[in-house]
Amino acid sequence: MTPLAEDFGAQGDAATRARWMALVEKTLKGQSFDDALTITTADGLTIQPLYTAEDGVAVARDLRARDTDRPWDLRMRAAHPDPIRAAKDVLTDLEGGAASVLLQIDPTGVNGVAIGSADDLGKALSGVLLDLAPVALDAGFLGPKAADWLGALAKAAPNAPLAFHLDPLTAFAQTGVSPGPIESHVFNAATVATRLSATYARASLFLATGRTAHEAGGSNVEELALMTAAALAYAKALVRSGLTIEEAFGRIALGVSLDGEYFTGVAKVRAAKALWARLTESCGVTVAPTIEARSSRRMLAKADAWTNLLRLTSAGFAGAVGGADAIVLDAFTDAIGLPTAFARRQARNTQLVLMEESHLGRVADPAGGAWYLDSLTDQLARAAWASFQAIEAAGGVIKALESGLVADAVAKSRTAQEAAYADKSRKILGVTVFPNADDKPPEVETPDSSAFAVQGPDVRLPGPDSHCPALTPVRFAAAFEGA
Repeated sequence: MTPLAEDFGAQGDAATRARWMALVEKTLKGQSFDDALTITTADGLTIQPLYTAEDGVAVARDLRARDTDRPWDLRMRAAHPDPIRAAKDVLTDLEGGAASVLLQIDPTGVNGVAIGSADDLGKALSGVLLDLAPVALDAGFLGPKAADWLGALAKAAPNAPLAFHLDPLTAFAQTGVSPGPIESHVFNAATVATRLSATYARASLFLATGRTAHEAGGSNVEELALMTAAALAYAKALVRSGLTIEEAFGRIALGVSLDGEYFTGVAKVRAAKALWARLTESCGVTVAPTIEARSSRRMLAKADAWTNLLRLTSAGFAGAVGGADAIVLDAFTDAIGLPTAFARRQARNTQLVLMEESHLGRVADPAGGAWYLDSLTDQLARAAWASFQAIEAAGGVIKALESGLVADAVAKSRTAQEAAYADKSRKILGVTVFPNADDKPPEVETPDSSAFAVQGPDVRLPGPDSHCPALTPVRFAAAFEGA
């Protein structure tokens, strides 16, 4: 260790920093320190090359004890259109180390399991012990119907750890239209949720997430702001349906998207907790957050798809270190097609290695006290809170979506990020840098979804359809992969 480094380790005072700056400026040979070494993120946040105690900020810490053997819920997504095949995948995942399942539902079978009735759901969950294995749903506008089906399958077992994940706002934001007024869908979901909450004391009811903003190319701040606004809207709907404000917040889970930038991902999960604390405190309650972290789909590449394993590992690392309660990692082949058994095993084992061999869950808030990560967490939380306040000033999340306030901000961020990839100031491994000339795409499954399509129930509610600019998902590598 050099004398200068020793001074920083022992003191970190202004004089030592000035000496360090003098050496840096000499090394840069006339270049601007800010231009050469300071990074500005897509959110407009500043990352410095050096942090000392002077940069320390007070960040609320989540020091809840975690199960050292199972510090988070390893959750696997099931989306094969055939309910019988989906059930086989689910059981294989649970037997292979997964703790829970996220069932993606689409009666057409194009974007999920072809489920249109309680019987179909029963086929997809055949053999799953619902009082032991948590089951989460992803059903869009079909959410209230699917929640009732899942409630019936659980046979009123009060301790069944269900996650109904009602989330009509995400469906509205992504498609740009709702079958009937979106306000009615939110209230209908809250009514169903409140009724089910009386039977299932451990069930989470709503998922509040800004995933649509992220997958459409938005920034971390825009995602977190949309998440916070959705949480408030769902809490209000649950209170209107009969729950207390504390019960309402206690039944809402937060959803966070994680890409390959693991330091930013760690800060994002911690910022989500800070935003939740600020929101619940503002509403006069104290409720611990529950966070489900999902890997980003916009970061996946088709070219040299094996490199997706690195991105997914980084996302899982960020979720674990950030303190997510449940982590969902996609298969590394998802940009190409549905995963084979091998790809699903890789998705499971990535988390198992992080959990059981790297022991990432054995320390509560391992990022706490790191000046850089505390600073980044604080910057993200403050910027997202300001953006959330702008959404509320516009009349709330529904009005902000309908007016294009959210979509305009996301479009601006997407354009900036696409430009950064185009000029290679941001790089995509295996695509824009170090492309693999001998790339052989991994195997995927390509079932005929039309063979499994079913007629789902009508989800239309009385009244005119609501409309908003759609937050259409993007995949950044697609622009460089050709046809």
